Amino acid sequence: MAESEVISGLYMDALQEISNIGLGNAATALAELLNKKVELAVPKARFLDFEQVFAMMGGVEEVVSCVNLSLGGDIPGTVMFLFMEHSTYNLIDMLMGYKLGTTSALDDMGISAISEIGNVLTGSFINAIGGMTGLKMNTTVPMFAFDMLGAILSASLVAGGHWGDKILVIETLFFQNYDQIKGHFFLLPETGALNRLFKTLGMPVEC
Repeated sequence: MAESEVISGLYMDALQEISNIGLGNAATALAELLNKKVELAVPKARFLDFEQVFAMMGGVEEVVSCVNLSLGGDIPGTVMFLFMEHSTYNLIDMLMGYKLGTTSALDDMGISAISEIGNVLTGSFINAIGGMTGLKMNTTVPMFAFDMLGAILSASLVAGGHWGDKILVIETLFFQNYDQIKGHFFLLPETGALNRLFKTLGMPVEC
C-alpha cells in the first residue's frame, strides 16, 4: 500500500472516531431535548467532490432542508446538515410522535423542529472535534434553508471563501422503533484547515 493511501486511511479513522463521539453526544442531547429516545448511527465518513455530492443527493434540483453555520477560529469553514425533502417530513413526524407520512409540507413548527435538531447535531460534531484536539472554533448562529441543493451549496460557497476540493460527508441514520431516517452532515473546510486538524492529532500531513 502506498504511503499516501496509508495516510488517507489514518485520516479517515480519525474522522470516523470524531463522528462516533459526536453522534453519541447528539443522541444524549436529543433524548434530553425530546424527552424520548432517538437512536443515531453513523456509517463510514468519506470525502467527496461536489459532483459526487450532487449525484448522492439526487442532483442539483433536489429539494433539501439545510441547517447551515459558519466556523471560525482554528478550523474555518462551513458546517451543514442536510435532509432530503421526504426525510425532512418523516423526521418531523418522528419528532412529533406522528405516524410517518403525516407531514407533507413545512410549517413554522416543522422548521423550528428541524432547525433545533440540526443545531444539536452540528454542535455535537464541533464539540467532539474541540474535545479531541483542543482547537478553538467559533460558530455563527445556524441558518435554515429549504431549497434546491444546487442553490444551497452555491450560496455557501459564495458566502464562504476559499475551499478545499473535497467535502467531508458523514451519513447519519436516525432510528425510532422500526423507523429509519437518513441525514447528511457536510464539513466544507477552508483550504489548509484539515491539515491543522490532523497536525494537532499528531498525524502526518499531506502536502
